[in-house]
Amino acid sequence: QVQLVESGGGLVQAGGSLRLSCAASGRTFNKYALGWFRQTPGKERAFVAAISRSTGIVYYDDSVKGRFTLSRDNVENKVYLQMINLKPEDTAVYYCALEDNTDVAGRTADWYDHWGTGLQVTVSS
Repeated sequence: QVQLVESGGGLVQAGGSLRLSCAASGRTFNKYALGWFRQTPGKERAFVAAISRSTGIVYYDDSVKGRFTLSRDNVENKVYLQMINLKPEDTAVYYCALEDNTDVAGRTADWYDHWGTGLQVTVSS
C-alpha cells in the first residue's frame, strides 16, 4: 500500500522560506509522478507543482513560478518543495500526491490516486 508522509510545514513571515518534503513508501517504484497541491477553506485543491520521477520534468503553477522549486531524490523516493519569498496568499494546507501508473506529471487532482494527509503552511503578513 502506497504511503506518503509529508513534513516541513509551519508558520513563517512574509518573505520567508520553507521546505516541504514528501516521502513515498509501500512498494517498489519504477515510475511515478508526484505533485503538490494546496487547499484553503471553501476552495478546491489547487495545483502547485509536479514532477516526473524518470524525466525530472517539473511543472509549476504560474502563481509559484520563480519562488518554488520542486526536486526529487529517486534513491529515497522523496521530493522536496523549496518555497522562498512566501506570501500570505500561499497560506494553505499543502498535500503531496502520487500517481504510480505513469511518470507523466499531471496538473489536476484527479490525476493522482494516492494522497498525503496534508501540511499546514501559514504565512503571516
